[in-house]
Amino acid sequence: MQLHVIARGKIARSAEAELVDRYAKRITWPLKLTELPETGGRIPDPPTPFRTVLLDEKGRQLGSEEFAAILGDWRDNGIRETRFVIGAADGHSEAERVSADLLLAFGKATWPHLLARAMLLEQLFRATSILAGHPYHRAG
Repeated sequence: MQLHVIARGKIARSAEAELVDRYAKRITWPLKLTELPETGGRIPDPPTPFRTVLLDEKGRQLGSEEFAAILGDWRDNGIRETRFVIGAADGHSEAERVSADLLLAFGKATWPHLLARAMLLEQLFRATSILAGHPYHRAG
């Protein structure tokens, strides 16, 4: 299953970009990163079947093992692509929230989109490591 991170705004050269790159290189699953302008732009059509995950402050707060289990279930049930969408400063519309397969939050705090992108890539690496039985994740 391909993991596709779609984010509004340019990350440019920054400490956050270095973190994103570091974790992107570690992920063994197919990974695609797409940047869109703050407004407009077109999200590419996905292969079917696919799932959409919106990073959203109103989303579920999942533990890493629960997140990994969801991804593993989707992969094992033939999902070809899971899209992770990080919105612009104003977040996602209600229509986008309703149509998403999962709303995901990284706690109750609001995070800048650059940090959210780095945190998402780390969690994707962690989830794929859990599914592979790699010792990166230390359950406690």
